[in-house]
Amino acid sequence: MAENMSLLGLEDELTCSICLCLFENPVSLICGHSFCANCLEATWNDRISSLSCPHCRMAFPNKPELKKNTVLSAVLDAYRIKAGVSEPAKEHFEVIKKDPDEIKCDNCMEAKAVKTCLTCMASYCEDHVRPHRENAIFRAHQLSDPLPDLMERLCSDHGKLMEFYCNQHQSCICSTCLQDMHKGCEFITADERRFKQKTDLTDKLNVLDVKTDKNQQVITQMKEQQIKLKDQAATRKRILEAEYRQIREMIDRDEKEAMLTIDKEQEKGQSKLVSLIKKFNENVEKMSRTKSEINILLDQSQSLAFLKASVDLPAVVNFEPHNPRMNVESKEVIAYHSSAVALKEWITKLMEQPLEKRIFVLKPGLGNQFPVIPSEIPALLPNPREMWMQKAPIARYDPTAHLRSPSPSRGPKPKASGTKQKNSSKNAKDQKDYKERQDQKPNNSLAISPAGLNWTKRSDLLKYGTILNFDVRTAHKRISLSENNTKATVSDDAAHYLDIPLRFSVCSQVLCTKGFSQGRHYWEIKMSSNNFCGLGLAYGRIDRKGPSSRLGRNADSWCVEWFNVKLSAWHNSIETVLQNPNPSRVGVLLDCDQGSATFYTVQDRAYPFHTFVFPFTEAVYPAFWIFSNGSSVSLCKLSN
Repeated sequence: MAENMSLLGLEDELTCSICLCLFENPVSLICGHSFCANCLEATWNDRISSLSCPHCRMAFPNKPELKKNTVLSAVLDAYRIKAGVSEPAKEHFEVIKKDPDEIKCDNCMEAKAVKTCLTCMASYCEDHVRPHRENAIFRAHQLSDPLPDLMERLCSDHGKLMEFYCNQHQSCICSTCLQDMHKGCEFITADERRFKQKTDLTDKLNVLDVKTDKNQQVITQMKEQQIKLKDQAATRKRILEAEYRQIREMIDRDEKEAMLTIDKEQEKGQSKLVSLIKKFNENVEKMSRTKSEINILLDQSQSLAFLKASVDLPAVVNFEPHNPRMNVESKEVIAYHSSAVALKEWITKLMEQPLEKRIFVLKPGLGNQFPVIPSEIPALLPNPREMWMQKAPIARYDPTAHLRSPSPSRGPKPKASGTKQKNSSKNAKDQKDYKERQDQKPNNSLAISPAGLNWTKRSDLLKYGTILNFDVRTAHKRISLSENNTKATVSDDAAHYLDIPLRFSVCSQVLCTKGFSQGRHYWEIKMSSNNFCGLGLAYGRIDRKGPSSRLGRNADSWCVEWFNVKLSAWHNSIETVLQNPNPSRVGVLLDCDQGSATFYTVQDRAYPFHTFVFPFTEAVYPAFWIFSNGSSVSLCKLSN
């Protein structure tokens, strides 16, 4: 008895987790879980993606070979014997469709039936149907062509012909059903229902025909559009090739002119040097002749002629020879070189811009007039060489201008506090005007400086460095904090945090303990992976529990977010796609007084890649979002 009870208690262990029945032909996977062979095959056939265990989700690179679990099968057989459970019978259902030509006469059971009587509910051959045609007694009987489904038209409850249709229950019924279970229901005859359904299907068929014709017309139009697109693409390629060819020709022509100018300067220097060499050779010849005269006189030292002789030195002796410094660095050559360097830098900065923003760099005065007609684009392009020669740079608002020391080229340093106040007022006014111009754009989060346009010394940023720690009270349960709450790691294992109002419960986010409402503050973050993470700021009142609690998806937070390889700036659910510098270390400079937050790629220098300009109305807290399992962000210790 004890043995039977212990065996019968294994029912849960002998049950397939897919069909919830006893195993049939059990097979086991390498992870140790077992399933019915048919259940596992059906589950894998329904999946389009990778193969995995339905229980523990262990993935398999290839479909494993399924082998019968003989031990489990033996236990199942013993269990069925003890429990008195027989193996499920495998039923095979076969639907046999009768051919109308094979319907036999219900009277003689041999001849082929030619008519079916719906009153007698029988089929007759030509001989036995004759009484229905000739005898007046059968005149009221309804004859039809042979029906293979005659028995299916009989009511299963009363054995009568189902000649009515119940609208309420949407089923065919007989006259007895009408008086019994369907008493009071709305009904029509089966023929009326057939006519109505036939009409409905005909209408649907007409609709399908019309829609099919329209789809065919649209397909034809799209094929024509394909041809037009191909022609338009070919035309546009020819136009763009011509534009780029002209650009290359202009650059090649300018290069040839620059090379010719250098050659002319070289020839000019060579000609001058040849002339000087010739002159110095003549001087040497004059001095050599004088030396010969002196030597001749020295040989006649005992003669009267020696005493009377005198030799004057040539005038060239008074000329001090020197080697002139010759070069090709004329003003024109320097101008060519400088303009080429400026043109390369200008094109580099232009190409770093997103395609849709290049026209605004080329022509800042366009404002929101976009797109530009392609034929007008060449007229909008400035001449980089003329820009350099005229020294007319485009004025830009630089959020890091206050960090750089003034250079001699930027004018003398202010000597009085009045001058400082004047410059400060002017800068504030410029920033206000810039902000008003940018506020006319649909996005309140302004991208000021794309990566690579400027840079600043990291030491200048470190002047405003601050020490931060993650606030464990706000950390989502997927986020674990370590290293004195300076490292946040996300994982699938939930941490044992208390459920408090301050904690994020929807998004895997965390805030810092310190918030800022005035002054400048700088911190740096190191990311183990920037595939799925976000760095930003948030008010303390940001939602923690609702679907809008994600950084940047509300009016109370700002963030730059890496979603896979795409980098975007988010605020109030408005996205601005940025160029991704793929940093591993990011610096953030928060200027509460100016109302700006600038994000930098930190290397040996700091390169800004986005700036939010916003009048912060209260203290903002550093905020972070990390999603990818195993990823982490760390608050860096700031040092030079």
